[in-house]
Amino acid sequence: MFKDMYNNNLNNEGERRPRPRFHREGNEPVSARPRFRREDGENSRPRGFGYNTERAERPQRAFGERTERPNRPFKGKPNRNNGLYSARKQQTYREQHEDPTKPVRLNKYLANAGICSRREADDFIQAGVITVNGVTVDNLGAKVLPTDDVRFHDQPVRRERKVYILLNKPKNTVTTTDDPQERHTVIDIVRNACAERIYPVGRLDRNTTGVLLLTNDGDLAAKLTHPKFHKKKIYAVTLDKELDEVDEAIIRAGVILDDERIIPDAMEFPKADRRHIGLEIHSGQNRVVRRIFEKVGYKVVNLDRVSFAGLTKKNVGRGKWRFLTPKEVAFLKMGNF
Repeated sequence: MFKDMYNNNLNNEGERRPRPRFHREGNEPVSARPRFRREDGENSRPRGFGYNTERAERPQRAFGERTERPNRPFKGKPNRNNGLYSARKQQTYREQHEDPTKPVRLNKYLANAGICSRREADDFIQAGVITVNGVTVDNLGAKVLPTDDVRFHDQPVRRERKVYILLNKPKNTVTTTDDPQERHTVIDIVRNACAERIYPVGRLDRNTTGVLLLTNDGDLAAKLTHPKFHKKKIYAVTLDKELDEVDEAIIRAGVILDDERIIPDAMEFPKADRRHIGLEIHSGQNRVVRRIFEKVGYKVVNLDRVSFAGLTKKNVGRGKWRFLTPKEVAFLKMGNF
């Protein structure tokens, strides 16, 4: 049928005929497509090849009556929320090549498996509840291979996948995994994020807000918390009064805290007044920013960490969290802070 229609559009010389143009005739309006007149005198438009021009009568139905419709395949996205969070939000990361001949300390092996922390693993080892290849191990310095059969209370220990979560910490939240005073913790916010046992990297004061990383990667956490790696941390500081130029010079020269001179990496005033300060520092001392300004007679009213090791809280609301992308994880492991 299509071949005959194509041949009908060719002239005697084999060239395609020009497309007809339709003009206004009388008082009839101009139409984008021609109207064809049926035998009964009414106008109708063809809806495509093979369309039956005879109009089918629509069956009448009573009020409230439902018509039977054929089952159509579901075209939406399937529900993959088999775990505690959807596959769309879940990020997977490529595991680094592990040398099967390289021994690992037993307490570190248990911590990486999500059983407990390293200190708690030492207690379990001394209690004699850990076996390696069927032999009970009570030596704290014992090492195991990745191919060894390690069991905890006669249950095989399997290593967990790595999880990396960035949290925009709100106020009145404690940075700990367990609080004896039963205060609101950062773990309460990300409790339903994953099934793995994660913990915060470093600490933020209860009233300090901003970027906080939570993970179960012990090696990366140790690298980010050790002061020798000089990871950058940027804070937005709000003081109770404007900072004097003399006190600014003292802070830039360095303030002695715990027998250590703390010198800021950068210090700027992003707003018109001198109450709001942007401070970049890499020291890992406890409450270091608040103590610096208290040393020269100022009180920090608001403290917000806007960047940590190159991670920012962009597009993450206060009290919200997100998974790190594989690219961000790769940068952290390479030391691009």
